Amino acid sequence: MSSTLHPMLNVAIKAARAAGAIINRAALDVEAVRISQKQINDFVTEVDQASEQVIIETLLTAYPGHGILAEESGSEHGAEHSDFRWIIDPLDGTTNFIHGFPVYCVSIALAVKGRVEHAVVYDPTRNDLFTATRGRGAFLNDRRIRVSKRTRLAECLISTGFPFRPGDNFKAYMLMMGDVMQRTAGLRRPGAAALDLAYVAAGYTDGFFESGLSIWDVAAGSLLVTEAGGLVGNFTGEADFMEQRECLAGSPRIYGQLVGLLGKYSKFAGAGDKAAVRQAIDADVPPAQDAPPASGEGIEDAGDSAAAEDLPAAPRTGDDAPF
Repeated sequence: MSSTLHPMLNVAIKAARAAGAIINRAALDVEAVRISQKQINDFVTEVDQASEQVIIETLLTAYPGHGILAEESGSEHGAEHSDFRWIIDPLDGTTNFIHGFPVYCVSIALAVKGRVEHAVVYDPTRNDLFTATRGRGAFLNDRRIRVSKRTRLAECLISTGFPFRPGDNFKAYMLMMGDVMQRTAGLRRPGAAALDLAYVAAGYTDGFFESGLSIWDVAAGSLLVTEAGGLVGNFTGEADFMEQRECLAGSPRIYGQLVGLLGKYSKFAGAGDKAAVRQAIDADVPPAQDAPPASGEGIEDAGDSAAAEDLPAAPRTGDDAPF
C-alpha cells in the first residue's frame, strides 16, 4: 500500500486484497465450493460470504464507527446512521467464478454523506487493482488511467450485461442490443459490472450499459469512470443513477451518443418514447432511429460471436415490460 494514498483508500485496498486471496484459493478447486441459489440464475457461494466477512472485519477494525452496506449481509454490520458507509460487493461475477470463467472482481466503495469518495475494484485473477479518490484521478496498479479518446461510435467497443432473472424484459433488451450492435465495432458481455466500469475507466472499452444493477455493482466503478474523465448516469443521461437500477457510462462524446440511442428504453423516458418501444416489442422490430446506422457490427459473449443479422428474435414470452 502507498503512503501517498488516503488512509481510508489504503484500508479498502487491504480489505480487497484479503478477499482476493480467499477467492484465488477457492478458484484452485471450484468444484468443491458450496453453492446456493438466492433466486433463479442468482447464485451465492461460501466464497462470497467468506470474502464479505474478511472485508467487513478489515474495514470495521480500522473504522468501527462506519456503516456497511454489503450484497450478502445488507446493513446488519457497522453503525446504521453513520455519514460514512462502505458499499461492498465481495465477488462480482459469481456465476463466472463457479464456472471457472476468470472474469470477476471485488468491489469496495466508501460513500460520505451519500457521495462516493473512494473506490477499489480488484481483479484477483490478474492482480489488477483499480483505485480512485474523488478529485485525485483513477489508477490501475499505480498508473494513471483515462477513458478512451474515440469519438465515433462506429469505432467503439461497448460492454453490457444481459438480463437473466425472472421478470427481466428480454424483448426490450434485445432491441437495445440491436440498436447498439449495428452502430458500433462490437458488443461484449464479460459478466461483472464493476469490472466493466473499471474497463471503461481504463479505456479498454468505450462505453457500458446495463439495467437491473444494484448499488454495490456500480458504486466503486462509477467513481473510477468519472475520475478517469468519463461520464456515468442512467439511460437518459441523468447523473443521479446510483439506486435507479440502470447504468450508462462512457467517454464524454460516446456517452452522449449512447444516451441518444438508449434513452428511449429508460424507465424515465417520455411517454412517446415508451409507446414507441412498446409498439416495437409487440412487432419484434426496432424502434425508428433518427441517425443512420454506422458501419461495423458485432457481439461477443464469453468467446462466441455472431453478426447482428444472425441474432435470433427475442422470445415471445409474457409482456413484462416496465415501459
